[in-house]
Amino acid sequence: MLSPLKKLEDEISKWPSISVHPHRFGGREFRFGSAEVGHMHMGGIVDIPFPRSVRDALMADDLAEEHRWVPNSGWVTFHIRSEEDFSHARWLMRLSYLRYALKTANDPRTLLEQESEELHLSPQFKSLLEPFVPKTASHVSAESLSA
Repeated sequence: MLSPLKKLEDEISKWPSISVHPHRFGGREFRFGSAEVGHMHMGGIVDIPFPRSVRDALMADDLAEEHRWVPNSGWVTFHIRSEEDFSHARWLMRLSYLRYALKTANDPRTLLEQESEELHLSPQFKSLLEPFVPKTASHVSAESLSA
């Protein structure tokens, strides 16, 4: 059986436009283009950057912890301590991923609706992602995000 960290890396690496790199402080880093979606350290620590509004909502709902090195930032930390934590770590990473995917999707409005349903996003989290939906009709082509 795969460890939760290996399982998480295997899954995230299959998402469209994601590349996997060694992280500068150890572990594995996931990027959408040049933007970091998040990274994980051996030992089960997952660190994910968010806009402050999303980070604050995650913290208020006890869905993530304050980042240990940059606590007064948009970064959050989540600890994978068991197989059950895998799903939540995946949810957090997908939430981070979605804000970049919306910017390049052919139909970002439909993507937001589909992902909101798939991730069971509350109206609050859905509204926090609205600013990432481009206002113009010209979008870069992106693969289907059904991963």
